[in-house]
Amino acid sequence: QLQLKEAGGGSVQPGGSLRLSCAASTFTSNYYAIIWFRQAPGKEREGVACITSSGGMVKYGDAGAGRFTISLDNAKNMVFLQMDRLEPEDTGLYYCAATTRLLCVPDVTEYAYWGQGTQVTVSS
Repeated sequence: QLQLKEAGGGSVQPGGSLRLSCAASTFTSNYYAIIWFRQAPGKEREGVACITSSGGMVKYGDAGAGRFTISLDNAKNMVFLQMDRLEPEDTGLYYCAATTRLLCVPDVTEYAYWGQGTQVTVSS
């Protein structure tokens, strides 16, 4: 059973940066995609950024485009989300999720494996 664990959340002032990591226990398939979702209080989860195992497909949601960068270290089974120029609207619980299909879609039902989330708070 694949297990995911996020790290790197915290509190930061507007304009600051954070780097989130998602560690995967093991992949039984060489083909997978990992996505970062976030959920603000009272709102639905929204897709932030996604990457496939080959690194050949990278997609950003509206929330992540232009300020966030997703990257993959296959050797370590880790995915990173570099978040720059953070804004208070970026506050939320950030989850990584995985699917063994080579797709990147911001639909929570497509992802069978989830981490517990890491909290990001942007406030002055």
